[in-house]
Formats: sequence, structure tokens, C-alpha cells
Amino acid sequence: MLRRLDNQTTQRTALEILETITHEELVEKCKKGDPSGYTGLYHRHSKEVYNTIYRLVNHTAEAEDLLQESFIAAFQNIDRFEFTGGFRAWIKRIAINKSITWMRKRKLRLVELDPGTTRIEDEDPIDEKAFVYRVEEVQRAIEALPDSYRTVVQLYLFENIPQTEIAAMLGIAHNAVRTQYHRAKQKILQTLKDSSSHEQ
Repeated sequence: MLRRLDNQTTQRTALEILETITHEELVEKCKKGDPSGYTGLYHRHSKEVYNTIYRLVNHTAEAEDLLQESFIAAFQNIDRFEFTGGFRAWIKRIAINKSITWMRKRKLRLVELDPGTTRIEDEDPIDEKAFVYRVEEVQRAIEALPDSYRTVVQLYLFENIPQTEIAAMLGIAHNAVRTQYHRAKQKILQTLKDSSSHEQ
């Protein structure tokens, strides 16, 4: 029992020490093959990266596998990493790309627009105020969206990726991204309205 407690204390102390090391120092440790560098970066970013992946694939086991694959890919290519955008942005971009690849392999449709219906000017305006103070309900509504809409919403709202970049990542037109995002918000608003009416 004492030995187990000593091991737990040692692990906590090691993690606390790693918390005081800068990202640059951790990356340099990785480049030199120091395991503490890998541990430190994984400890700092794995939870956030997992959340990013899960929001896209919506599957726990696959998200865990993709998390591991993303960090392995990042560490295998750590010599190519430059500090301009930060390690967090770099690992999250790797994770997003792997998630999109996974969705394509699963043949999940990333484009669900009807021909000739890419105009959004004629559609009903959105009451943006409906998205305030209802975080959990909005999240449930997002999870219920079709794959294409949910992907665009997650990348744009949660990852702050510009729509032009999203279009390039998904291999679709910028106008298609704009339309899917707009329609996703309409679906979310309708879901919130339906939920509200059922509660009354």
C-alpha cells in the first residue's frame, strides 16, 4: 500500500513539474526523444483534442482511437513542427483532418444540398437571441443534425475555422459551407422551438 501511494505521489509530482515547463521546452524534449516531453504535451492537450474529435465523429470508441492516432502522428512528425501557430492548434488540425478522413471512409455524407437550392437569401431570418442561455439544449440539437451540417457547425463555431478553410478541408464550395451553416442554425432553432413547446 505504501509503495503504491509513493508511486502515485511520484506521478503527481512529475506531472506538476511538467506543468511548469513551457510548450517550447516540451517540444524540444520530444525532438530529443525525451518521453517526458510526450507525456507533458499529451497531458496538457488530450482532453481538449478528444472533445474536438468527439464533436465531429460523435462516437466514443472511435474518438479515443483517433485521439491516439493524432498524437502518434504529431509525435512522429514533431521535427516538422514550428512554433508559429502553437502546438495546440497544430495537434487539433491533425485531429480534425483524421476525423474528416474517418468520416469519409465511413461514407458519411459531408454534402447534403439539393441541386439548385444553395441560395440562402430567400430563407427565413434567424433569431440569434434564441441561442443564448440554452447551451445544453443547443448542444443536443447540434448532435441531432445531419453529418454535413454538424461538421460545418463544429468546425466553424467550436474550432473557429474560417468558412473558406472549411470548404477546402471538406472539398466543397465555399457557398455550400455558408448554406449548410445557415440551414444548420435553422434546424437548431426549430429543434429549440419544438423542445420549448413540449415543455409548456
